Amino acid sequence: MSEDTPGIICAGHVNWDVTLQVDRLPDPDGEACIADQYQSGGGSASNVAVALAGLDASPLLLGSVGRDEHGWLVRRELEDAGVETALVETDGETAVKYLVVDESGELMMFGNDGANESYAASDLSATALSLAHHLHLTSQAPETAAELAKAARDAGLTVSFDPGRRLADRDYGETIRRTDLLLCNEREATVLRDDEGADAVSTLVVKQGSGGATATTDGASISHPGFAVDPVDTTGAGDAFAAGFLLARDEAGLERALAVGNACGALAARTPGARVQVAWRDVKALLDIGPSHG
Repeated sequence: MSEDTPGIICAGHVNWDVTLQVDRLPDPDGEACIADQYQSGGGSASNVAVALAGLDASPLLLGSVGRDEHGWLVRRELEDAGVETALVETDGETAVKYLVVDESGELMMFGNDGANESYAASDLSATALSLAHHLHLTSQAPETAAELAKAARDAGLTVSFDPGRRLADRDYGETIRRTDLLLCNEREATVLRDDEGADAVSTLVVKQGSGGATATTDGASISHPGFAVDPVDTTGAGDAFAAGFLLARDEAGLERALAVGNACGALAARTPGARVQVAWRDVKALLDIGPSHG
């Protein structure tokens, strides 16, 4: 991160993704036809960081990879995307996720944890915190997330958290209580309603896929209906949304942030793979076209 440009730190999973595009998601004991296959980097934290770099931000990525070929490929891809990294290397294997995506963009995911979550909060230096203005947390060990949130708040940073699909299986209460902005999908929002700590969050954003997104703050809600695109692969669309929302929120408030976030998510959904480096020119073009309805 440069000293003259406030940075966003992203902390969480760093994966290598193997994606199969199929004609349909098969039922148990069923079969599908593979139309295409490709590999690229993935993981929510790294996806957000790459999207931020494409939007001219200066992200720093904290995560962990193995000392293996997939770890080398991840590092090279992130470097090419302009993402500064603080990746902890371990003797384990880099996490690999296998994604099966149908013609409508819906997906199934399989994977191993690999070297993910091998880093600690102490691997984020005080210097990095001093050069940043925001910390964005994604799925990771609850203890690490809570410690990172505390260190960020103590250093005067704002904190956002997108816990992901493991929210129901992990106790993120301490992290949520230290979070200014919480992002989730509709299923995760249902889980959060049972968490008393969620009441302490100043802004809750619920991502609704092709239906747009809603932000609630101080008891008032603002919605944006999203943009009409033909989805190719919805993997990483929520991460692209988070990147656009975070940047636009700093500049123009919630209503504009929802529009920009939805535009970034729509651009990601019409692009194969989870790792999408959106550009402002494409975001602005979609904003000029306008939302899908409403």
